[in-house]
Parts: sequence; structure tokens; C-alpha cells
Amino acid sequence: MKQKIFLWSMILLAGIFTTSCKQADNKLTEQEAADGWLLLFDGNTLNGWRDFKGEGVNAPWIVEKGTLASLGEGSDSTGYIVTEKEYGNFILTFDWKISEGGNSGVLYHVVERPEYKVPYVTGPEYQIVDDFGFPAELEEWQKAGADYAMYTCDNEKKQLNKAGKWNTSKIVFDNGKVEHWLNGQKVLGFEAWSDDWFERRSGGKWDFAPEYGLARSGHFALQDHGDRVWYKNIKLKELPRKPSQETLFNGKDLTGWEAYGTELWYVEDGELVCESGPDKAYGYLGTRKYYDDFDLTLEFRQVSNGNSGVFIRSYIRTGVNVSGWQAEVAPPGNDTGGIYESYGRGWLSRIPDEKETILKMGEWNKMRIKVAGDNVQTWLNGEMMTDLTDEKIGQGKGRIMLQIHSGGGIKVRWRNLQLTE
Repeated sequence: MKQKIFLWSMILLAGIFTTSCKQADNKLTEQEAADGWLLLFDGNTLNGWRDFKGEGVNAPWIVEKGTLASLGEGSDSTGYIVTEKEYGNFILTFDWKISEGGNSGVLYHVVERPEYKVPYVTGPEYQIVDDFGFPAELEEWQKAGADYAMYTCDNEKKQLNKAGKWNTSKIVFDNGKVEHWLNGQKVLGFEAWSDDWFERRSGGKWDFAPEYGLARSGHFALQDHGDRVWYKNIKLKELPRKPSQETLFNGKDLTGWEAYGTELWYVEDGELVCESGPDKAYGYLGTRKYYDDFDLTLEFRQVSNGNSGVFIRSYIRTGVNVSGWQAEVAPPGNDTGGIYESYGRGWLSRIPDEKETILKMGEWNKMRIKVAGDNVQTWLNGEMMTDLTDEKIGQGKGRIMLQIHSGGGIKVRWRNLQLTE
């Protein structure tokens, strides 16, 4: 009898010890806090979250028994909430469970612009779905843990719990190196903005979305796709940005660039040439990748007319319509080195009249453009032309783009495009 009492006492004490040692939900451990982890959901409020392109939370999301829960009233085009803050490189961990047959997703690097009705036209998605009970047959790129419509999971490593059971996931985005984890196993890895990544992007579902996946920072988003889903223990550790140097033009072809419009872009004698085409319209040649903070040097020679420019933090609105900021390249007397905003306020910074003679028409000129946060500086042939601080520029993100102005008769040659981040 004493032995039984002792055994039950030990079992009871073990249960108490296990319960006391179990990590509480939606809390950081002392070690996590010391290591710089952040809690994105406190378990009690919706603080830190709001509607996509909105204020406050009116989307169908609530706090329910210590979880961030969807009500299942959303759709493909509605029901999204996003973090108030933006993040670039990170490790994100979270627990989730989903209703039978349910569908949801965790998106990152989401960009909010007037043209965008949904987050997924910019933000890659870690797919959350009930693989076992979904009412239709799922493609591999639609299943839980996948990088939606881009990369699929290694099914030999994937261990998914059924609907109503908790799963633990992790997303790592480290300067373009991406990992998806599910229940302790790395189920996929890929390199964002690699040739393979761009081939998948352009050859698949995202061909209609020219800015998909290009942003280097943005909001996290949670999706209510018409099903109930629950999240908790949403934790984030920010990773440092790694400096890099890049040659934007290889002197051989247009690798790394995308042309928009019917104007002419070609390589001749190791130089990049832009030339007006028969339509005499606007034309752009943009980097495939986004560049936010950078120091860019390049050389240009205006063969004829010379009305061009270098756009920064710019994106394609529709067709050949570009939104962003332009470091002006123009004929003498037209503010080469000044800053112009398209689809907005127009001229933000013109150059002083006495600096107009710095441009050498018909000869090679060297331009430097330095962008850091909300500050833009330009130099032409070693002379500073612009030093502009602007909050709206600080909020921008996008490509570097070269322009052919409308009107015809334009021909400009470019070389030695070197960029440091």
C-alpha cells in the first residue's frame, strides 16, 4: 500500500513539474528576449495588427482563448489583416490549426499601394491548408508548407497534423535565402530572385503580377479565406541585412533587366543603348530586382536629344506606367541631376542654374545616386546636384529603371553601372 501511495505521489509531482515547466503561450522566454525575439501577438489584443490598407481591425479576426482567430467570413479578395510594422530579413515562428477542409496563409513582404486590392500580388505565401480534408484535389504547390504557386515541399520530410490539431511552422528569410519548416522539419528551401525563381514566377500564376515577390521588406499578412483558422505564439527575430556589390549591366546582353514599352533597348560595343522607336512613346528598362538603399554610379552619353533619366524605388503600375522618383537626365538647361516624382508632385528638387554647365552634352558623364532611407543625393561629374530628404521617398520601394522620354529622336548610351548596397 505504501508503495502505491509513493508511486501516485511521484506521478502527481511529475505532472506538476511538467505543467510548471511548460512554456506559456504567447510569451517570450528570458532567453528569447535576450536574443532579440519579438512577440507579434500578445494573446489578449489585436495590438500591432490592422486591416490590409486600412486602420484598425474590421476584417473577420478576433482574439479567442489566447489565439488570433479568423471567423471564416473572408474570401480570396477580403479578410486580410497585416502587421502595422514592416520587416525585411527575419525568422518567423508560429503555431496554427485549421478547421476541416480549411484554407489560409501567412504572407510576408506585403506592399500596400493604391493599385493593389489583395496582399498576394506582392507578398509570397506560406500555405496553410487542410491537406487531408480539403474539398477539392490540391496541387503540390497548394499544400500546407508550400511557397504558394512557386515551390513545393519535400514530402518525405513533411509531417502535417490533421485539422483541429496544432502545427508549428517557421519561415526564414535571410537576404534572399528562404526556408520553410513544419513541425520541426525543413520542408523546402530556395533562393529568392535567382534565375530559377524568376523562371517560376514568369512561367506560372504570377505572370499577371509584375511586382510579385520583389520587395525586400514589407508587412506580414494573415488570410481569412472563408474558413476558421487559429494562430498563436507568433514570434519574430529580425536578421541583419548583408552588404553587397553588384554590376547591373554585364556589357553583353540585357540579363537582369526587363523592358516595358515598344522603344528600343540593345547592347552595342559593350554599351547599353536606349533609342526612340517608331511609336515615339515612353519606354523603360527596369531591373528585375528591387533596390531600396544603395549607392549607384553609372556613365551616360547623350547621342541625340538625351531626354532620359534614372528612376529609383519605382514600380510598374500598369503597362508602361511607372510610379517612382527620377534622377533627371536631360539636355542642357533641363536640370540633369534633379529629382522628379512621377504620378504625384512633379519636381521635388531642381538644380541651381549655375550648375547647368556641369553636364557635357555629347560626351561621357558620370552620375552617382545615393539613396538611404528618406534621403537622396545625386552627383554629376563629381559635383553634388541634389541633397533631398523626403518622407514619401522614405516609404518607397522598387526597381531601378532607365527611361526613354516620349517625343522621339532620343538616343543615349550607358555603361559601368555599379551598385553597392
